[in-house]
Amino acid sequence: MSSVTFSGIGIKTIDHITIVVKDLKRSAKFYTELLAMEALQRPDFGFPGLWFQAGGTKIHLNVAGKEAGSAGFLPQDAECPSRGFHYAFEVEDCDVAADLIRKQSIEIVEGPRSRPDGARQLYIRDPDGHLVEICSSPTQQTATP
Repeated sequence: MSSVTFSGIGIKTIDHITIVVKDLKRSAKFYTELLAMEALQRPDFGFPGLWFQAGGTKIHLNVAGKEAGSAGFLPQDAECPSRGFHYAFEVEDCDVAADLIRKQSIEIVEGPRSRPDGARQLYIRDPDGHLVEICSSPTQQTATP
């Protein structure tokens, strides 16, 4: 009997995150206008969707329905939403982003606040209720806790 050592598959990066949405147009506005993501060409898969570039990661939007399932994450009853499922996008300055978000009359669910490592973070919800973290590294912070 031989012994085989498995050293893992060697993940290089996150290629994409797929998000199920109710309304492509409304969600496209959120991801392109508020988060300033670049729209990408999407192959014709035979079902509606959009792709965006977020740094080195792509964001894929698919429309809710029988095949993709429901949009959003329900129930949203956590006492501390940031400890549950969310995805995070890094920006240059979390506090500057917070000001821009407030000017768009978008509710900030939590933050901005400093983490123990000095990074700044805040949380908002996209049009379908997905929890989105906006963060900046400790070297980029301009505000205090």
